[in-house]
This record gives sequence, structure tokens and C-alpha cells, in this order.
Amino acid sequence: MGRAGENIKNRLYRGLNAFKHIKRIRYWRGHGVHSPYVYAIVREVFMCRKFKGEQHDLYDRLIALGASERRARELQNLMGHCHYSTFGIDCDIEKMEGHDMVIASLQCDNDTLQAMAHKATELRMTLCILAPAHNCGRHTCCKALIQNHRCTSIDNRDYLLLFNNHLPKQEFEL
Repeated sequence: MGRAGENIKNRLYRGLNAFKHIKRIRYWRGHGVHSPYVYAIVREVFMCRKFKGEQHDLYDRLIALGASERRARELQNLMGHCHYSTFGIDCDIEKMEGHDMVIASLQCDNDTLQAMAHKATELRMTLCILAPAHNCGRHTCCKALIQNHRCTSIDNRDYLLLFNNHLPKQEFEL
């Protein structure tokens, strides 16, 4: 039996999308990543099984939203690795200013994601989109955001990171 509220189109989409995971094997454990910036994130954030700092604020908020412990810990460690001090979750566009990283949960629709991505680029902050492949519409929207993004993007299956840094356009699917 499928997930509650899931239609046949989304089931087929998830089934066909499983084959894409096979091609991502080359990036496992950082192999195939030729960017020192992304390689450091893979090795020191995604592969770390423990907290790297004393702060757990983001972790606690993500667990309350229903995120897995592993992914919440990774994002908490990402904040420390990138020296971020503030974050916002599902912020209004006007309230995004003043944060280093903003996280968009499943509560955000595609129009909101596009507006958040535009504002994050304008403010030069990192945008994290949770569950980028939750359904076909969200996946298509996130792919369009990656295509239009001018800096580094990392799709880690459970979340999409859009960095607005000084690096040239790079796209990674881990």
C-alpha cells in the first residue's frame, strides 16, 4: 500500500526515479567530486555521524518538523562548517534578511520556493529545500531552480542546498 494521499502518478514517479539513484553511486563518500568546497562538505558534514559543535537549535527545530535525525544532524553540522550563525525556517520573503541560511519545508509551495530562491540569491545566503523530489511538481520546480542558479548547488536526495557564494556554477547530485 502506498503512502497516505499518494496518487498513482506520484507512485510511478517514485518508482522510475529509483533508477536515478544508481548513477549517483559514483559520488558516494566524495569520490567523483572535483570541487574542494563540495568535497569538504561531503567528507566533514554528510559523512560525520556526530555533532561537530555545541549548538543543536537547528537540529531540534528540524526534528520537530519531522526530519530524520541523520539529515537534521547534517544540516546542523553544515551550519558549523560554513560558520553560519543564524537560520530561518519557512520565512516570509520579507523576514529572510539577517539569516545566513533559510530552510524551506514541505509547507512551501512551488511559487514560494521560487520567490525564496530569488531572495536568497539577492541576499547572498544559502537556501535549503527539504524533500526536493517529494512529488513530480516539486521535483520539476527544484530542477528549474538548479538550472537557473548561478553558484553551487548540492542535491542530497533529502534536501537541496543552493549556496550563493563566490564559486562558479556547479551542480552536484549526491
